[in-house]
Amino acid sequence: MQQVTVRVPASTSNLGPGFDCLGVALRIYNDVTVARGGKFRHPRIVREAARLFFAHARRAPFLFSVSIKGGVPPSRGLGGSATIRLGILHALNWLSGNPLDRLSIFHLCAQLEGHPDNAAPASFGGFTVVRDENVQRFEVSERLYFVLLIPDFEIKTSTARNILPSRIARADAIESCANACAITAAFSSGDYSKLGGAFADQLHQPFRKKLIPFLSRAIAAAEKAGALGAFLSGSGSTVAAVTLKNPQKIAKAMCDKIDNHSARTIIVSADNRGARLLKIRNPKSKIRNSSDGPLA
Repeated sequence: MQQVTVRVPASTSNLGPGFDCLGVALRIYNDVTVARGGKFRHPRIVREAARLFFAHARRAPFLFSVSIKGGVPPSRGLGGSATIRLGILHALNWLSGNPLDRLSIFHLCAQLEGHPDNAAPASFGGFTVVRDENVQRFEVSERLYFVLLIPDFEIKTSTARNILPSRIARADAIESCANACAITAAFSSGDYSKLGGAFADQLHQPFRKKLIPFLSRAIAAAEKAGALGAFLSGSGSTVAAVTLKNPQKIAKAMCDKIDNHSARTIIVSADNRGARLLKIRNPKSKIRNSSDGPLA
């Protein structure tokens, strides 16, 4: 039985004003193992990824089993669905002889997601900027910490999108555009001190804070404790802060502002590798590899 495991990083997206175009891969992972054979009723997210892969790869569909393990919490704005979709796509690609390259698989994942801001960093690692089909990627220093406040409640992406208005004021759009550009410049240059004050957003956070009642307080507390800035991670419910120092102090300050809710904090750095093969097994040909191999 041929079997492959793909490790895919979580991601924080939007980074405040970079709505649907900015993202950073994080060192939290899901491992997706796919093996040929068996007869299983897969969840919808797996069926849709497999259907799209076989159609674009022009390979005959085959039966397979799936196992997903890891630490990426679902529906928390950390790209959990992207990790599953990318894992399935890359695993089926390897089991099919690698007919698609990494960029093509990213495009399929973005199509399934409906937006590319998690698919890009999860695919390529680091800090990514997406414009249509164009992706730019930058390494992120280990000096930069991401403090994640992860509440005990989920928020569906569809719910968070439906709450957004169809129009915003021109001045608000200009402010968000300027901040998104400043974030991109800081990450591309590695001058992270320039991130201070750049995460303010008028595109989605003012409307989504009704879903996360402590959002504004947590952001203010993080910045007061020394963070370069803080923002709603993706569509939530996670709140992320970025800092070069004192991440534990920032984590405590954020936790102190959640009132009657429960939450946990995680301090991580960025993942610069993106999706990768973790383990391959093929007893028929006696091939065994567990050395974090590259993907196409």
